[in-house]
Amino acid sequence: MARRNALGRGLGALIPEEPRASEPAAETTPRGDEPGVAEIPVDRIDPNPEQPRRVFDPDEIELLSESISRHGVLQPVVVRRAGDRFELVVGERRFRASQAAGRETIPAVVADVAEADRLELALVENVQRQDLNPIELALAFTALCDAGATQEEVGRRVGLDRSSVANHLRLLDLSRDLQQDVETGALTTGHAKALLQVANPERRRHLRDKIVEAGLSVRQAEELARGAAAPSRRKKSPRAGQPVSPELQNVVDLLREHLKTQVRVQGDGTRGRIEIEYFGAEDLTRIVNAMLEGR
Repeated sequence: MARRNALGRGLGALIPEEPRASEPAAETTPRGDEPGVAEIPVDRIDPNPEQPRRVFDPDEIELLSESISRHGVLQPVVVRRAGDRFELVVGERRFRASQAAGRETIPAVVADVAEADRLELALVENVQRQDLNPIELALAFTALCDAGATQEEVGRRVGLDRSSVANHLRLLDLSRDLQQDVETGALTTGHAKALLQVANPERRRHLRDKIVEAGLSVRQAEELARGAAAPSRRKKSPRAGQPVSPELQNVVDLLREHLKTQVRVQGDGTRGRIEIEYFGAEDLTRIVNAMLEGR
């Protein structure tokens, strides 16, 4: 259990004060300026298969590569032994940038990390550096929970409270395209939590479009979400649910595209009713302005 406590303290708890005597000189070259750090051939290191980070900005890697070319790798990566090779545990960006810079070796700490602990250690370091987006955190938390940890235990290991872990896990209830919006920053975590209030997938999609297109704040999104999630008190018309003609459906599609909201039609080509959905006073004003364009 001692390793669990070390993981919770992060990278510093794993760096030995003295060089490891058991490391063969043929595989690593000790660095005299940093005890416990050795130069390891880059081509003998494999990426961490459980790396929680999934999004790596190519521009950031390029800038880091240029810096490494000029100044070297200022902070060692952490690796574990995997047979006759090494497996990266911490330092994916430095590793990728070193490859891009054409380095033959990279400074590394060879840590005694069990295979079952490599995800946790990589997650701890990324959380401490705030390197992971909310979806990456949620997926990593899920992996730890699948391995038997409770939400409270996950939070304790990474330095977050249980409610923060639970809120991240809820983000995975979003569809994959909405998760991608969170990953790319098109939606914040606050916006995503507002979307989760809306159970209907179509209404959730409409709300997402309004958030992005109108640049809504989290508070505005929450107000719209409450309106969208409220149960409708409208009585169903006896004609509701009847199929409409292709001509009327084309009209509905055009209105939906123009008004950016749900539109329904009941009736036929000679008589009927059009229903336009809105969520809140601001949304109603937006729709009315769109309808009166050109007047």
